[in-house]
Amino acid sequence: MQIPSTQQAVQLVGPDQLQLNKAKAVHQPGPHQILCRVDVCGLCFSDLKLLKQFSAHVRKTPILSGIAESALKEIASYVPNEAPTVPGHEAVVTVVAAGPGVTHCKVGGRYLVQTDYRWLRTANSNGAFGYNLEGALQEYVLLDERVYVAPDGQSMMIPITSDKSSSALALCEPWACVEDAYVVTERQTLKTGGRLLIVADAKPDACIVDKLLKATAPQQFACVSSFPPPPAALTMQPEKFSDLAAVPENTFDDILYFGANADTVEKLFAKLTGHGLLVICQCGMKFGRPVTTAVGRVHYGGIRIVGTPGSEPSDALRSIPPTGEIRKGDKINVIGAGGPMGVMHVVRNLCQGVPGVSIYAGDLSDERLAALTAIADPIAQKNNLGYHPYNAKTSAPAGVTFNYAAVMAPVPALVAAALAQAATRGIINIFAGIPATVSGPIDLDLYCAKGCYFVGTSGSTLDDMLALKRKVENGQLDTNVSVAAISGLEGAIEGIRAVEKQQIPGKILVYPACKGLGLTPLPSLGKTQPQVFQALENGLWTKRAEQALLAAADKK
Repeated sequence: MQIPSTQQAVQLVGPDQLQLNKAKAVHQPGPHQILCRVDVCGLCFSDLKLLKQFSAHVRKTPILSGIAESALKEIASYVPNEAPTVPGHEAVVTVVAAGPGVTHCKVGGRYLVQTDYRWLRTANSNGAFGYNLEGALQEYVLLDERVYVAPDGQSMMIPITSDKSSSALALCEPWACVEDAYVVTERQTLKTGGRLLIVADAKPDACIVDKLLKATAPQQFACVSSFPPPPAALTMQPEKFSDLAAVPENTFDDILYFGANADTVEKLFAKLTGHGLLVICQCGMKFGRPVTTAVGRVHYGGIRIVGTPGSEPSDALRSIPPTGEIRKGDKINVIGAGGPMGVMHVVRNLCQGVPGVSIYAGDLSDERLAALTAIADPIAQKNNLGYHPYNAKTSAPAGVTFNYAAVMAPVPALVAAALAQAATRGIINIFAGIPATVSGPIDLDLYCAKGCYFVGTSGSTLDDMLALKRKVENGQLDTNVSVAAISGLEGAIEGIRAVEKQQIPGKILVYPACKGLGLTPLPSLGKTQPQVFQALENGLWTKRAEQALLAAADKK
């Protein structure tokens, strides 16, 4: 095929500044690079985080390790800091050209892009397709094998060998993020060989501490001066800090706190490193007020919080589930269920094969709830599961306690509300990306008394993508049920704004080959593209509809 020298592309050039560039250069691949035609790209709520933060986003900052700096300079699509980027990370692409050093992809091959390059570290996150590496809201995208191949040799370009639609496979990316939120493995103990800080506003039992330290064998053990002397039998002596202000930030894998001083706990979150664990033993006392809690770091930093009203840390640790998975008989509250990601959570849990679950799907829009119900209710009936849609303003369920809550909006108050409605040992999945810098008031007295657990993840892994791909290919899951609208690049900016304003009850797919196609909700296809509309099935997107759309584009 003939590759043009310029193309259309949606570019983010500054905070909240999107533009359609109709003459962006098409980069020719270097020795280790591939040039791909973008077949389809989904729009994601995560695009909004990049839109608002731009160069301040943790994945738009420079890559500091995992690849040679000389290699980064050879990648024209590497755009950190203030450089304009192309968003879009839910993509299926076809390779149209490759450099002589490329070994993991072939020209003509069709691939699903895994976008999260976790070994390419930035200051506070990692490199990612659609962030500091240009994404898929363009006709052609340049990728480098030194980026998309992990150190263990695994390629993040997943070959597509099935005849499934590009749309169904591209949507594996957001569905994989949903999957990761549930299959994530949780650490249920203090970290052996880790860095432990003990802070006490109440006197802990020396035997309990001794037993815990011997079992954990921390590499580093520290305390503040108010902490009582460690047991004499303990060979490791703690590093002592004069007060909490002297304790370095972002240092400790585990913090064990005895007491119920809200001011103290509010200072402890900054001392936790990524994926750190805070264990609260209230020792029979109460905080007496909501505690400003780093809920944003649960999602983006992977920190975890457990608590007990008593003084035994093992009681708090027992509240940690092995994974973030739903459990048999759970009453599950999906908060913001009518949005694109909420639809995925509802459908995923109805299709998961876990018996006896009931899904309560809450939203503020009756229109979005109606669209969700048309998809979810038949699945629930087929699988003999409960499905209960409700408008959170007018018909919120009263007197129901939930074993599981999934929060779709990045609002700390919704996390606090989910805790108030939680059952004992309830799991609250902070799925929405509350910024890592954002905290919110949480009733930690209630959290400890109920033994609840906040869980949260960001992005997905290659294994998640492969698991979703298998579900799609074997018919267990039809990701196309979440499609609500389509567009060409000309309508992509309007589509991003529609995601921002929650105007479309589902996913928006962008087909770069469809020149001149504006943002089009599926019901509107009957007027604008009747041949595509006729290929829908019960109003849902299908492979036949995609084929009809692309056939019409080819004729132009």
